[in-house]
Amino acid sequence: MQKKSKALLGLASALMLSSALPNLAIADELTLCWAAWDPANALVELSKDFTAKTGTTMKFEFVPWTSYADRFLNELNSHGKLCDLIIGDSQWIGGSAENGHYVKLNDFFDKEGIKMDDFVPATVVGYSEWPKNTPNYWALPAMGDVVGWTYRKDWFERPELKKEFKEKYGSDLAAPKTYDQLKQIAEFFQKREIDGKTVYGASIYTERGSEGITMGVTNVLYDWGFQYDNPKKPYEMEGFVNSPDAVKGLEFYKSLFDCCTPPGSSNVYMVESADAFKSGQVAMQMNFAFTWPGLYKDEKVGGDRIGFFPNPAEKAHFAQLGGQGISVVSYSDKKDAALEYIKWFAQPDVQAKWWELGGFSCLNSVVNAPGFAGSQPYAQAFLDSMAIVKDFWAEPSYASLLQAMQKRVHNYVVAGNGTAQEALDGLVKDWTQVFEDDGKI
Repeated sequence: MQKKSKALLGLASALMLSSALPNLAIADELTLCWAAWDPANALVELSKDFTAKTGTTMKFEFVPWTSYADRFLNELNSHGKLCDLIIGDSQWIGGSAENGHYVKLNDFFDKEGIKMDDFVPATVVGYSEWPKNTPNYWALPAMGDVVGWTYRKDWFERPELKKEFKEKYGSDLAAPKTYDQLKQIAEFFQKREIDGKTVYGASIYTERGSEGITMGVTNVLYDWGFQYDNPKKPYEMEGFVNSPDAVKGLEFYKSLFDCCTPPGSSNVYMVESADAFKSGQVAMQMNFAFTWPGLYKDEKVGGDRIGFFPNPAEKAHFAQLGGQGISVVSYSDKKDAALEYIKWFAQPDVQAKWWELGGFSCLNSVVNAPGFAGSQPYAQAFLDSMAIVKDFWAEPSYASLLQAMQKRVHNYVVAGNGTAQEALDGLVKDWTQVFEDDGKI
């Protein structure tokens, strides 16, 4: 009798839900795949509202960043059914579109009135479009991210340090606007004793195994004049990737690594850089903006002790784009229900809550709201950073392109092999071979 009552109650609940939400595609369960990091935890909390609204249980498959690409690209390439939704890296968009891994979203967006003009333009290009700069959409911008910097504001504001810096350099000790200023500040703090502890100038990305040093060095290369190819002739890289300005930029990055990083900095990426800052080792650290909420909350280095600034400028002014879009996996048996999740996620009130919980919304109505810049101490730095973003290749062969850059740059910057010119000349050869194999040159 109890079992019968429960069954009838469950049936009644289902009928009430379906009648209350007649346009929703109901599924018992959806699985969303992403990296294991703080924003993923925020998404779990946010998605409880989706479950409450639809009755669909959300499962999550999160893996560490170090295995994120291998795990999920293998899943997509094998046409696996684990992921109904995936928040894939920005560089995956070309390969996932051309290989049929993602559902094309144009018709769905048109049907539901979801307009890409409502999102920050750089995130649409970076996370959604393939080919780039064409209205072909394979993802909804989900997690805005960009490389920026944090600094020990409390150290910068110490009167004795401000006085010493002013006397030595003739300028104020403040968040740097250019890379020359950043290096000057890093040299000032390098091996200085603060509160009885030896500290260092800066933590920068140097990791070799996945994408770390590329995501770091590009911030400098862009600002010195590096370009991926000839703007007038796609895939013509000679004289652009290895231009004299690009060589100077790579030399600068190595000089920053040599002069001003802590001991043991040969394999640093997001976690290691954040840890160097949280442990009080460094005056400044390069890292993606997603780390900022957690650092601000840190009991030892957060609050009034921390400051935020966008990537400095030099000859030009750019910052390496991070972040991801959310896509429906074409091999899922629950594509309609997965599309309903994207429809829900795109709503302005959901996007506003996403920002409040620690996600980084890409919706214009959120980031352009009158109070947004003051909503968090890092909000203005995030806005300033997203205004100058530039991304790595998003070609289907991006993994081969990335591996080549990781090897060439790490061998020069960290291992100290050869010259910057030789590293970039070798990179042109590597990338030329990749595009020749692809039949693009």
